[in-house]
Amino acid sequence: MRHRDGSAGDADYGRIGHTYSAYRQPDPRIAAMIAEALGPAGTVLNVGAGAGSYEPADRHVTAVEPSASMRAQRPPELAPAIDATAERLPFADDSFDAAMASFTIHQWTDLAAGLREMRRVTRGPVVILTCDPREVEAFWLSDYAPKVLATEVRRYPSFDKVAEGLGTPITRIAVPIPFDCRDGFNEAYYGRPEKLLEPAARLSCSAWSFITPEEADAAVARLAADLASGAWDARYGALRREPAYRGSLYLLVSSGKA
Repeated sequence: MRHRDGSAGDADYGRIGHTYSAYRQPDPRIAAMIAEALGPAGTVLNVGAGAGSYEPADRHVTAVEPSASMRAQRPPELAPAIDATAERLPFADDSFDAAMASFTIHQWTDLAAGLREMRRVTRGPVVILTCDPREVEAFWLSDYAPKVLATEVRRYPSFDKVAEGLGTPITRIAVPIPFDCRDGFNEAYYGRPEKLLEPAARLSCSAWSFITPEEADAAVARLAADLASGAWDARYGALRREPAYRGSLYLLVSSGKA
């Protein structure tokens, strides 16, 4: 499925993605982990590239992104992204030294096809930043917006399915989420809950677009009330002092072809 602006999959970034790049900026500590996982690769394919987060500046990067609104938010120092989908990559076999995909595989229309395509066009490692659906609902947001996290559980594929789609074993690497994380996914606000009172911050996490406006308003009202009364801090205030959070975020790394 492709939406009006070209967005592929279940989220319509033509509707929700106009302020995405203001909230979803690459965090340098997560970027360093991705760069390490890519190894010495000189050419890198970024699939579902969005506004260009985590594209390494010291490699030759080819970006693929179906959403016109997301392509338009790429900063000028990055090469323009190609309008294509993961399931039909317009490249020959073994075209790239490595490939990466950040916060995107859960939105693909056909996960298995997209992963096969990534593996087909890549000689070396495939590096995927994603979340473990088994761990998503441990986050405190379940107290306020359970349908948001239930949506994420439904959308994020199991790591077994990722390995099956790539056809090679994967290594899973837990990614610590820093307190001042610049990438505004839900768990990035583990110790800064006030950020989720901002409508644009919520829409930069696509799972919020799967609940009704009334449900979102009710969730935000509950969170705002608990922040005002001190109830949130009574339960979770210690997170405000944690330098990093161990949540559901992982790098999945598939080594090169046999």
